[in-house]
Amino acid sequence: MAMPLKPFTLCLGHSKPRNLNFPNKREIITRCSLRDSVSNTQNHKLVDQFNPKIPIEEAVTPPTSWYTDPSFFNLELHRVFYTGWQVVGSTEQIKDALDFFTGRLGDVEFVVCRDESGKVRAFHNVCRHHASLLASGSGQKSCFVCPYHGWTYGLNGALLKATRISGMRDFNVKDFGLIPIKVATWGPFVLVNLEKESLSQNEVDSHNVASEWLGSCSGILSTNGVDSSLSYVCRREYTIECNWKVFCDNYLDGGYHVPYAHKGLASGLKLDSYSISMFERVSIQSCESNSGKSEENYDRLGRKAIYAFIYPNFMINRYGPWMDTNLVLPLGPNKCQVVFDYYLDHSLKDDKDYVENSLQDSEIVQIEDIVLCEGVQKGLQSPAYCVGRYAPRVEQAMHHFHCLLYENLTK
Repeated sequence: MAMPLKPFTLCLGHSKPRNLNFPNKREIITRCSLRDSVSNTQNHKLVDQFNPKIPIEEAVTPPTSWYTDPSFFNLELHRVFYTGWQVVGSTEQIKDALDFFTGRLGDVEFVVCRDESGKVRAFHNVCRHHASLLASGSGQKSCFVCPYHGWTYGLNGALLKATRISGMRDFNVKDFGLIPIKVATWGPFVLVNLEKESLSQNEVDSHNVASEWLGSCSGILSTNGVDSSLSYVCRREYTIECNWKVFCDNYLDGGYHVPYAHKGLASGLKLDSYSISMFERVSIQSCESNSGKSEENYDRLGRKAIYAFIYPNFMINRYGPWMDTNLVLPLGPNKCQVVFDYYLDHSLKDDKDYVENSLQDSEIVQIEDIVLCEGVQKGLQSPAYCVGRYAPRVEQAMHHFHCLLYENLTK
């Protein structure tokens, strides 16, 4: 006769422990909830301090609390990052069978892998025994072995081996596989959807993903060279002492700061040609290059630079033979990590001097932006500042971003 299980908790959120001794036990064991009780009167007051219905010519920016308050940050994680499709990496990281990489989004530890058959999968990177992280970094594995007690999982998430469980009663191995996460690829990007966790590991329709993630501008990005034809070059990561939205706002100011903060870059662009287009969840900024630049720099920038912001935290920059992407990961109210991946036309990937010089030029711009963003965060924490205003002709994309945030936060 089986001994009844005692109540215990298997949820990622902070909800109350659940008693598993009822017919739906298997469903509770194999699924986790990312929802938390973050909706409260104080947070609603903070959200409502921004009004998206006011036209940009009259609107004020979100208040400083959106960038500094810990409870507001927690609300964002649940309403913004734990819903919808989120970019988490590059297909270069899982180009071969048995490849894997790990990452973290808010409180969610995840692992993405390509199994023996070549299928892309994603799971919560947490052992089902006592919650140890299973894998770290990236590389190749034929299975995931928990470093704590040796429980072993296949790349399909199934529990293959549970050590020293003799005497354990009422244990069904099928109930203790890794918790799957919906995963998809679009072009050279890997995306996950934490809102659509499912026991099913069926392939996700890429057309549906493009529609949900990019809306009506997926074709525009594809025809402007955002695809898988470029060669992957390298990754660079920056930890910045600012709220994740500060970095996004800086990106979305329509080139406003470029002539003041990026004089080297500004000399290569025709800033009076700047244009901005908005779509459902995407904004695209474009600017022609300055034909007066030297041939070397002209080759790097090409005839036109295109800067696409995909809500909430992903940026694609396409210029000349280059494409680079910026993924902004929230680490706390006052800290974020920005991950840059660089791609290049395959005909130039072996030109070491050209690649090194181009990356050095990019590094200069990133360091300049870091100084700006960290300075803004300090200013946001000052009692001298509460809200600001938008420059209507150049900061439309920033206003669009804030309106999308408001929509997410009030759902």
